[in-house]
Amino acid sequence: MEITRQAKLDAIAYSLQDLTTSPLYDYRTEHKYKVVPAEGNAYAKIMLIGEAPGEWEAKSGRPFVGASGRLLDSLLESIGLTRTDVFITNVVKDRPPDNRAPSVAEIKLYAPFLRQQIDIIQPRIIATLGRFAMEFLFDFFSMPEKGQKISKLHGSRLEAQASYGKVIVVPLYHPAVALYTSEQRETLAADFQVLRQAAEEAA
Repeated sequence: MEITRQAKLDAIAYSLQDLTTSPLYDYRTEHKYKVVPAEGNAYAKIMLIGEAPGEWEAKSGRPFVGASGRLLDSLLESIGLTRTDVFITNVVKDRPPDNRAPSVAEIKLYAPFLRQQIDIIQPRIIATLGRFAMEFLFDFFSMPEKGQKISKLHGSRLEAQASYGKVIVVPLYHPAVALYTSEQRETLAADFQVLRQAAEEAA
């Protein structure tokens, strides 16, 4: 009997739940937080990858549910999509203390889980939300853009080669940066139109 994609994703979530080797495990248990594996459509053509859960995400066990999540929902709606159409996850699956950036060691520890998720979902399009996710994808796919800054590449449509075929990578700013300035929000909204065009072509 073939193991379904969802069953494979559930197995990853189970492994993450008991990841006692993580430097974030004690912090999670101390604050009664939850691991945040992913959410969305196991057969999605579009995958969104952020950097790490925040407090609201760690409390709920779901990615992007705080203010950034509400903005993300709005941006998805602006291009005719909902959460049920996409697959959303993060590079790091546990909340770092004080919402700090994930460390190199944390990214290295959680990276195999994200690689597995990509291999299971096999997305045609991956939108990275923020610098850490972008850098992870550039490294994972050995992309020539590796080492370039998000300020230069945001809203670009890049091509990568995955084990299962060609992937379009669209680097985007993290929604958190757009919460406080209308200029950044307009930039992010414009960049989402690049994602919309790629999605229409992949339909």
